[in-house]
Amino acid sequence: MTRTNDTIPPPIAVNFHLYKPCNYRCRFCFATYRDIDGHLSLADAAALLRALREAGAEKLNFAGGEPTLHPQIGELVAEAKRLGFVTTLITNGARLDPLLDDHAHEIDWVGISVDSGDEQVQAELGRGRGGHVERSRRHAARVHTLGIGLKLNTVVTALNWREEMHALVRELRPARWKVFQVLAIDGQNDGQVEPLLIDRERFDAFVARHKNLHAEGLGPVAEDNDAMTDSYAMIDPLGRFYGNHGGRYVYSQPILQVGVAAALAQVQFQVQRLVNRGGLYQWRR
Repeated sequence: MTRTNDTIPPPIAVNFHLYKPCNYRCRFCFATYRDIDGHLSLADAAALLRALREAGAEKLNFAGGEPTLHPQIGELVAEAKRLGFVTTLITNGARLDPLLDDHAHEIDWVGISVDSGDEQVQAELGRGRGGHVERSRRHAARVHTLGIGLKLNTVVTALNWREEMHALVRELRPARWKVFQVLAIDGQNDGQVEPLLIDRERFDAFVARHKNLHAEGLGPVAEDNDAMTDSYAMIDPLGRFYGNHGGRYVYSQPILQVGVAAALAQVQFQVQRLVNRGGLYQWRR
């Protein structure tokens, strides 16, 4: 369904999946982009950032793949900050340290992906071959020292839904802990994700087990499969908005060709669904 441009509010928060390559092979990953080759040039990516800002976007999440592997991630973070965006990096930490060395002052938030406190579980899920949790501890400590906001992202699957993560969450002290129900996307993670899928009841059990952390300001912000659908303004490595429709991604025309409003009209992003899942919060630091 395509809507007329005048009915579409600006994409206040945008997830820019700017780069396909990743150093991990997470079995549940819904951003593998098997159907995409290449990525925008630095000049086009910068032009896209300007177009988004002019359209009213306030917060920009750099994601992937693994965004720290992008050869010009530093330049893009700097340009986003110059334009006035609240900048966020969603990362497994692959090359986070060099980026922080040069651009910490231009990064408002770092989101670190940790699904379990057990290194073996992380390895079974495809997050490296061991040592991911320990590296994440080190990265979290540095992020705190630099005064950058820390987010923690956890995907709940058949391997970790019974886990208690209280100790790890208290140690990492994220300002925001996002907890997602594992999501199947045809063409992205099919053939890998099926043994990891869980029903809503098991996801809710994981969330309920950790609700007592709310009293410490560390409680989970939970998103089941329904909450994730049409609630994210997502851009692929080729500079197109996309959304999950019928369990498969649907892409807009390139934003730089048709404009932000026209491209967004070609997917079913809904600002109210973003609000309903708690996607608007005090993100300026």
